[in-house]
Amino acid sequence: MEKKLFDAIDYSILSSGKRLRPFLVLKSSELFSVEKERALRVAAAIEMVHAYSIVHDDLPSMDDDDLRRGKPTTHKKFNEAIAILTGDSLLTLSFEILSDTLTHSDAKIRCELISELSKAAGALGMVGGQMMDLEAENKNLNIGVITRIQRLKTGALISFACISGAILGRAEKKDRFALQAYAHDIGLAFQIKDDLLDVIGKEKSLGKAVKKDQKAGKQNFVSILGKERAKEQAELLANQAIKHLKSFDQKADILKEVARFIVERNK
Repeated sequence: MEKKLFDAIDYSILSSGKRLRPFLVLKSSELFSVEKERALRVAAAIEMVHAYSIVHDDLPSMDDDDLRRGKPTTHKKFNEAIAILTGDSLLTLSFEILSDTLTHSDAKIRCELISELSKAAGALGMVGGQMMDLEAENKNLNIGVITRIQRLKTGALISFACISGAILGRAEKKDRFALQAYAHDIGLAFQIKDDLLDVIGKEKSLGKAVKKDQKAGKQNFVSILGKERAKEQAELLANQAIKHLKSFDQKADILKEVARFIVERNK
C-alpha cells in the first residue's frame, strides 16, 4: 500500500525543474571548501522542502493548479489525499536528512541547519508568505506589502540555500552577511521575473498556467510597476546581488552567473 505514496514522492521530487535552490547550496558550499557529500545532503533537503511546498501549493484549496513543469500536478496524477501525504513526507524527510551525522559530525552545525531551514520554511518564512498571498486576492496592495509577501514566500528558502554553505563551512560573519544580501536581491529578482513570465510567457514553454495572478485578482510587481519598470527593477536587483559577492573574487563567478540567469531566463 505504501507504494502509491513512494510513487507520488518520486513523481514530485524527480520531475524536471531548475533545481536553483540545491544549486545555490552546492555553489555557496564550494566557497568554503565544504565536503561535497555534506553539501549534497543539504541540497537534497532543501529541494524536498521546495517540492513539498509546490505539491501543497497546487492543491485545489490553495492555488488550484492542474499543470506543473508540463505535467499533471501531484493531486491530479494521484489524488488530493496522496498529494497532502506526499508533501508531509517530503518535509519530514528533509529534516531527517539534516539531523543525520552524515550531514555534519558537529551537532551544533546540524542544529543550526535545522533551525534556519525551519525558520525559512515556516510561519515566519515561506508558509507565512503563502498565507499572506492567499489573503491578497481582490485587495489593493502597495509595493511594500507585495515585496514582503514575496520575500517570505520565495526569498526565504533562497536565503537558506545561500547561507547553508556558510553554516557548513563555519564561515566568518562578514561572508555570511554577504551571501544573505546576495540572496535577498536574487530572491526578489526571481519573483519579479516570474511575474513577468506570468504575463508575457506561454503555457507550453513554461509548463504551467499563465496569467494566474490576474485571474485570481492578485496584484504583483508587474501589475503595479508595469512590464518595463518591473524588468528594470529585476536588472537592478541582479546587479546589486553581484556586487555583494565582491569579496569572494573569482570564486563566486558561478553565483554571479546565477544572478544573470535569473533575470534572463525564459521559463
